[in-house]
Amino acid sequence: MIFLNIAFQAELNRYEDSEFEDMALKKCNEHPDTRHKVIEELRSIVYERGQCSPRRMDDAYCLRFLRCRRFIPALAYRLMVRYEDFRRKNGHLYNCDPFDLRRVKHVYAGTLPEGPEHGRLIIMRFGRWDTDAVPIDDVVRCALVLEEIAVQQPKLQILGVTVIVDLEGLSFRHVTQLTPTIANQIVSLMGVAFPLPLNSIHLVNYNWIFNTFSYVFKQFIPKPVWNSIHFHGHDMNSLQKHVHPQYLPAEYGGFCKHVISTEEWLAKIYEYRDEYLVRELRNLGFAVKD
Repeated sequence: MIFLNIAFQAELNRYEDSEFEDMALKKCNEHPDTRHKVIEELRSIVYERGQCSPRRMDDAYCLRFLRCRRFIPALAYRLMVRYEDFRRKNGHLYNCDPFDLRRVKHVYAGTLPEGPEHGRLIIMRFGRWDTDAVPIDDVVRCALVLEEIAVQQPKLQILGVTVIVDLEGLSFRHVTQLTPTIANQIVSLMGVAFPLPLNSIHLVNYNWIFNTFSYVFKQFIPKPVWNSIHFHGHDMNSLQKHVHPQYLPAEYGGFCKHVISTEEWLAKIYEYRDEYLVRELRNLGFAVKD
């Protein structure tokens, strides 16, 4: 329990840690000696091309996009444009109190601690979504909140996330709600338009309904993201070739004890929230209550 409390407090850590310099160099091509110069290059591109008007342009904000695109300013700029375009087109998703989304039960979970290769392990269980109790917009909102808070952590900007999409229990009542608009929003959050590095996606426990599910999503998935998707079916040995069992929950043949539900994560973030987090969420458009 002590470990979990420390881990939850660390979720709000926005400070650069020198111990991650080597990892930042390896995973993000981030060189401390040239970092500021590359940040300035990104700013210059933003101002010169004028395709977006970011709400922030400070160093910490620019770093999110550069780390996500291996410190290549042109690619970071394209990601920033997509992110700002997503926010502009989907402003209604921010129109909520993020901490009220604890009602989105059972759909998302994560494991602690992070691994150096796969980063934060996120589990998405669409088959457990209660379509009668929770609207699809709240399912997407919950993923958005999780990412907007996570991306404030320099550690996760570097390590990124690995996603397990568990489709056990998926039925037509779920698939019929996955419109092209919703599918596009979900794909955007999974690395296409969001500055959080996506290491890989692993699909497990799917059935014949998966063909309909994948058809809706595939049209929005660019080739680089599609190449990072691995299909395991019910073969957990196959999954463990990509994610070490020490980071996997028991249901996937692993022995990680710290599997955190969305409800628990949001409750702890609310408990440990600070003025910066509240201000940042409000600036994004979220209606955070006092």
